[in-house]
Amino acid sequence: MKVKFKPIDYKNGKLRIIDQTALPQKLQYIDITDYRRLGTAIRNMELRGAPLLGIAGAYGLVLGTCDFNEENFDKFYMLFQNIKDHLAATRPTAVNLFYTLNRMEKVVLESNEKSIGTVKKILKTEADKIYKEDLELSEKIGIHGSKLIKNNDVILTHCNAGGLATSGLGTALAVLFTSKAQNKKFRVFATETRPLLQGARLTTWELLKYNIDATLICDSMAAYAIKKKSINKIIVGADRIARNGDTANKIGTYNLAILAKFHKIPFYIAAPSTTFDFSLKNGESIPIEERKKEELISCNGHATAPPKVNVFNPAFDVVPNNLITGIITEAGILLHPFSKSFKKLS
Repeated sequence: MKVKFKPIDYKNGKLRIIDQTALPQKLQYIDITDYRRLGTAIRNMELRGAPLLGIAGAYGLVLGTCDFNEENFDKFYMLFQNIKDHLAATRPTAVNLFYTLNRMEKVVLESNEKSIGTVKKILKTEADKIYKEDLELSEKIGIHGSKLIKNNDVILTHCNAGGLATSGLGTALAVLFTSKAQNKKFRVFATETRPLLQGARLTTWELLKYNIDATLICDSMAAYAIKKKSINKIIVGADRIARNGDTANKIGTYNLAILAKFHKIPFYIAAPSTTFDFSLKNGESIPIEERKKEELISCNGHATAPPKVNVFNPAFDVVPNNLITGIITEAGILLHPFSKSFKKLS
């Protein structure tokens, strides 16, 4: 399936990204030539989304090492490690970033007897492969997930799990884009997703680009919308999935899973295998990022709360596996018992 925009692109020592903080007012690009600037872009959420962070991490390592010209592998590896550590420290929850950083390190170590020029080419090739693989994974997720979408469905989604969060197609939204391409008729409700409004700013922007019937609601309207607007399924993305199926996603996802259970509608996660972390037994072990208080007490530079108020601002929450109907992956729709169905990913 052809994507409508490219959220990340690396050419000739320059990484170009869509500035997601500028949307929907304008489609603006940022050219990055320093890995430290990339780290700032990740922290500031100029780019975000678990799969996209993984891709960015891979290209960040290419970017940071491209000007190294000595024929000394130990020095090159020391530089590589410094860049890797810097990027790894940006955001802790999305596992895709750590997956690709470790994958890139593996190819470096396997090439320790090659010339530095060759090692740099191998790194670029591996980063390109990670990008292309993510696009393929997104396409497969879209195809498998589209089997769940029927004519006249009314679907609720949260945060942004579209092309802006991946190589250009998405996870949860890939299901919707693929279903639209199949000429299915359905409606989508998107939560605003406070405090940074990824649903309002990004998801609705993407849904309208694909001519999908989209309605925006604020987060606290979800229960009433499910009841009054005949919402019959919820599909969201993920940032990390533990071995038992517990899933971390944007804060507010847990609320929606509980609402789905109460209203007896299916709740689906859509995510590639790169978002699974089988080293973690359950969701209690998933690190949850807490972000600065300014995001919660102001909007567009205007105060929305007293500056001295205490703030609790976790960026993610964890949905227990028993609230999840199924997980849409490139290997198919994985159902309970997850201990059995997850074996399809290996």
